[in-house]
Amino acid sequence: MLSSILNGTDNLPGVVQIGKACFELFSDGTLLRYSVASLFRVTVGFYLAALLAIPLGIYLGRRKRIGQWVNPIIQFLRPVSPLAWIPFAMIWFGIGDRPALFIIFMASFFPILLTTISAAAMIPNMYFQVAANLQFKMWENLCYVILPATMPSIVLALRVALGIAWMVVVAAEMIAVKSGLGFLIVDARNALRIDYVIVAIMIIGGIGLLLDHTMTQLERIGSVRWRFEQN
Repeated sequence: MLSSILNGTDNLPGVVQIGKACFELFSDGTLLRYSVASLFRVTVGFYLAALLAIPLGIYLGRRKRIGQWVNPIIQFLRPVSPLAWIPFAMIWFGIGDRPALFIIFMASFFPILLTTISAAAMIPNMYFQVAANLQFKMWENLCYVILPATMPSIVLALRVALGIAWMVVVAAEMIAVKSGLGFLIVDARNALRIDYVIVAIMIIGGIGLLLDHTMTQLERIGSVRWRFEQN
C-alpha cells in the first residue's frame, strides 16, 4: 500500500513522481509563469466586475422603481452559466486574454450586483432621516450611510464572486488562451502527463485558499467588523 502511494500505479502517479513533476515545472519557470497569468486574468476581470456592479447595485437598490424595471433582465441573464458565453466571447474577442476576462467578468458581476442591490434596498429609512436632519449632502449619504450599511454584505459577495472567478478562469483557459493553469492541465492531459495535471490541481487549490484568506481580511475594516460583531 505504501509502495503504491509513493511510486504510483499504472493509472495514477505516486508521491515521488508528483514531487519530481512539481520540481520540473517550478525549476523551468512554467508553474510561476502560468500561475501569474491566471491571477492576472482573475484580478482584472474581478475588479472590472466589482467596479461596475457595486455602484450600479447601490443605485438600483436605492431607486427601487428603476430596480423593478431592470430586475427581469438581471434575472434572465443571471442563471446563464459563465461558460455558456465562451463561444460568443471567442467570436467577439478572438483568442487571448480578452475572452477569458469577459468570462470572468460575467461570472463575478451578478453575485456582486444582486447582493449589493439587496443590501442597499434594506437600509432602514431612519438612517436617512437622521442624515437629513444633519443636512448631509449626497456624497455624505454615500460615504457615511450607504457604504457602511452595505459593506458587510458587499464583502461577503466579493468573497463568493472571487471564488467563482477563480474556478471559471481555469475552464476559460482550457479553451481560449495558451497560458495559465487551465491551459497547463489541458496541455499535460494531451501529453499524458497526469503528474503535471495533479500538480496544477494542487496549485489551483492552494491559490484559491490564499485568495479566500485574503478576502476575509476585508472584514477587518472598521465598519465591516462592527456590523459583523453586532450580528
